[in-house]
Amino acid sequence: MKGTRSRQPEITPDLLLRAYSIGLFPMADSADDPDLFWVEPELRGVIPLDDFHVPKSLAKTIRRAPFDIRYDTAFEQVMEGCAAPAPDRPTTWINRKIRSLYTTLHRMGHAHSVEAWDGGELAGGLYGVSLGAAFFGESMFSRRTDASKICLVYLVERLRKRGFTLLDTQFTTDHLKNFGAIDIPKARYARLLEQAVAGPHISF
Repeated sequence: MKGTRSRQPEITPDLLLRAYSIGLFPMADSADDPDLFWVEPELRGVIPLDDFHVPKSLAKTIRRAPFDIRYDTAFEQVMEGCAAPAPDRPTTWINRKIRSLYTTLHRMGHAHSVEAWDGGELAGGLYGVSLGAAFFGESMFSRRTDASKICLVYLVERLRKRGFTLLDTQFTTDHLKNFGAIDIPKARYARLLEQAVAGPHISF
């Protein structure tokens, strides 16, 4: 992980929003670590909304409509899913403080979830923060094949319809690159971020 970081003894929801507005976000070293630190990557991951790519196999799956997609109906459950260990992710950085802060942001209308439901069970989802015309993706999880990927497709569709201009993924992974994620220099990201948060807050 490349980027600068500094420890912060106390982070409030308002401070957290101000940090997002200037390109910072918090992380913990592990789910059991009570401390948080600020991260500002030298290379920032973004998904250009106009260049979003849906792999053919996933598009075929989406046409079968295997899940009921909902928004903001189970935010805390999505966070729990993202924080839980998984075969490909034995530990996460989502500690109790992170969960508390983002749950408060959700109640304030600044944190949101996209959820894939299979009957009465949450099959997967993602959550992130919205500020101005920017959406900052935080984490995703799947309990069924392709559940989180499908949530990402629905997220991008929703952001486009609502007029968002920036989808920040913080870092890129091979998984995200399949959808068109790219790394951009910190200075370029700062310009895009400034433009996105300068206007009024867009309702998710």
